[in-house]
Amino acid sequence: MAVARIALIRAGLAALALTSASPALAARAPVLDLPAGRLADALAALGRQASVSVSVDDASLWQRRVPALRASVPVASALRRLLRDTGAEAVEVVPGVWRVRVAARPKPKPRPLPPRASPPAEATERTVIVVASKRDLRLRDYAGAVSVVDGADLTFGGAGGTDAVLSRLATVSSTYLGAGRNKLFIRGIADSSFTGPTQATVGQYLGDARLSYNAPDPDLRLYDIQSVEVLEGPQGTLYGAGSLGGIIRTVPNAPVLGATGGSILTGVSLTEHGAPSGDLAGALNLPIAGERAALRLVGYGVSDGGYIDNPLRHRDDINRTNIAGGRATLRIDLGGGWTTDLGGIVQDTHGDDSQYADAGGARLVRNSPVAEGFDTSYRLGQAVIAKESGALRFRATGAVIGQRLTERYDATPPGGDPRVFVQRNTTNLVTGEARVWQPLHDRFGWVIGASYLHNETRLDRAFNTPAGNPRAPLTGVDNRVSEMTLYGEASYRLTPWLTATAGGRISRTRLAGSATDAPVALTLVEAAERARIVSARDATRVLPSLALLATPLPDVALYAKYQEGFRPGGLAIDSGFVRRFRGDRVMTAEAGVRYGVAGRSPFDLALAVSHTDWRDIQADFLDNSGLPSTDNIGNGRIWSVAATLGWRPVPGLRLDASVAFNDGRVTEPSASYRALIALLTPGLTSTTGGPNATLVSGWIGPGGIDRIPNVARVTARLGIDWQHRLHDDLMLHLGGWGRYVGQSRIGVGPVLGAEQGDYADSAATLRIGTSAMGVTLGVTNIGDAIGNRFALGTPFATGRSQITPLRPRTVRLGFDLSF
Repeated sequence: MAVARIALIRAGLAALALTSASPALAARAPVLDLPAGRLADALAALGRQASVSVSVDDASLWQRRVPALRASVPVASALRRLLRDTGAEAVEVVPGVWRVRVAARPKPKPRPLPPRASPPAEATERTVIVVASKRDLRLRDYAGAVSVVDGADLTFGGAGGTDAVLSRLATVSSTYLGAGRNKLFIRGIADSSFTGPTQATVGQYLGDARLSYNAPDPDLRLYDIQSVEVLEGPQGTLYGAGSLGGIIRTVPNAPVLGATGGSILTGVSLTEHGAPSGDLAGALNLPIAGERAALRLVGYGVSDGGYIDNPLRHRDDINRTNIAGGRATLRIDLGGGWTTDLGGIVQDTHGDDSQYADAGGARLVRNSPVAEGFDTSYRLGQAVIAKESGALRFRATGAVIGQRLTERYDATPPGGDPRVFVQRNTTNLVTGEARVWQPLHDRFGWVIGASYLHNETRLDRAFNTPAGNPRAPLTGVDNRVSEMTLYGEASYRLTPWLTATAGGRISRTRLAGSATDAPVALTLVEAAERARIVSARDATRVLPSLALLATPLPDVALYAKYQEGFRPGGLAIDSGFVRRFRGDRVMTAEAGVRYGVAGRSPFDLALAVSHTDWRDIQADFLDNSGLPSTDNIGNGRIWSVAATLGWRPVPGLRLDASVAFNDGRVTEPSASYRALIALLTPGLTSTTGGPNATLVSGWIGPGGIDRIPNVARVTARLGIDWQHRLHDDLMLHLGGWGRYVGQSRIGVGPVLGAEQGDYADSAATLRIGTSAMGVTLGVTNIGDAIGNRFALGTPFATGRSQITPLRPRTVRLGFDLSF
């Protein structure tokens, strides 16, 4: 406990020093960096940076020229300065929603205009830009399922990591091994519970930089974030390999030239049945050389108290987790419309022990003879250069990423001495992309790009003593992947209300690898076979996409879309030896409808239905030695339905509801999968010792283990957000949500057939304060439910079931300050 307190204090002092290193400057207004040029582009940038909605009554105003604006000013002042020489004026319809119209001529006795019952079609548009489209498409012009979470929502009541996104969306799910260890899934496309040599099914990005390849979610803290966009997949055309389910793109707040400001966010938490927690974070924006450069810094420290007790080791609250990290970005205005960003990310996570408990025993208790802690480290450096020239835009990004995860599992045999299974996953990724595009304008928009990626992953495994002394190294594997890609996409407006989009991607992938600590080959035949398995091989993939978007009525969009995605193969470990597994591929057809814009329209609705054909599914499972392995388990299909609904019955109050339904099945199991099931399941072998085809088919079939793992059939969410002005700038803000997660299976195969899910979670946060300072009181897991988020703690457990409970009811008192 003392070590945890010291770690928290050090992290907190570091973040506090970071945020207090500059004189304070009032930042009640947003910091804006708006480009010179067309009014349409300036208003789109204003909407992104100030989180407001701006519509235009007269379409002729879109092309008016406006000056650049770099300042920290209220939205009203920014609009006045932009519109000064355009013959237009701005009117605030409701808080956060503005309408730009042709300025009225002066009258001798001006009288207030009556409310307009039905504004023109253009006035009903809420400008939301889908940055992840790589073409700066407006939401109404995007053919596909997309969710945008505002950065202010992510930090309301204290910023979290990926869990903050999960709590707001029904379509995204996760495993729950611990911070920095989890796998994410979208649209029911899930492969397994473990992090092995397979590439992730969800692509994660910070800006244009890919965060990982086949490593787990780094779970970066979402401080000082503009927004998080989730594009449901596959997204193979624009994002390539590893986007089968979709992509999650985090957009950080960019440095603002010529402005000084910052923020502090801190809080303390008390957990029932557990230890206290604390968090401290700060952000700082500093101008350098006038308005030619700016530096933005973010630092944070988090200590989440434990709540699992281990009577066998005479310890309570064993699973404390400490996280410390930060970001830095330097933006330089090179002149002539060119800008460059140089930045980096650092985050370290340490878990004292795992967060699972024994099922069926005392509440929040686990009896294991060893500690099962984990450590993750994440490093990213990137450089970005961009230019806007009229309607054309260019952007090139290069990044270098290093990620290391060390996990410890209890592998004590029944009646034997304590033993720890240690797995280290070390990933080094180099990636670069350049693209040029023209946003959809005058009926036509397009993007052309090229990218390069090289990823090296080393997986080491060993059995150790609790003290860390090695007992028996196990076979590990190195996987190396290089990928070169060309891609393009274009949209053409066939009629004023019908737009067609087509795209394609061609990827050339080179795979190589080797075994580590492998048994010595006993014969020349074995040596030759091993050399063949690890030899380099090349593959070429072509990924097409087609979409049709109709906007027959204001605020209504109907779309149909076809897209593909893939993951390359690699090397897997199987009972001490290595073997190849093939790449897999998905083909998805979807259709959907949208009405309004979530959070901005009085009423909004989105519905998407998709069918996915999944070929050569890559999945991780437990082999006959009890160790994680990877193979192609066959072909499958997934039906997915997602719906969201939002309503603002009165000003300041918003209600929302969402539901996701997924039905994923392995429809054609592979021969190796059938053999594995027969080997691990008593009674499924024939008299000859091989698999009994009839019995195996019955086990796999409907009601058996054919379901895609880790994705609940039904996930539902309800939310409320209410804001009320108490006095002048003093506001009362209440937000809350409830989320139900249905049943799912832990993995593929009979050993990982345990059920999980079927629980409800909830949270509520109250804030009282001004735009510059406030106090929050939040509660998570209001009902203090136990639940079972994840039915796996260690794959070596014998004779005992496992659950991963929800964090018990936790109350947080927080304080935030902007300056």
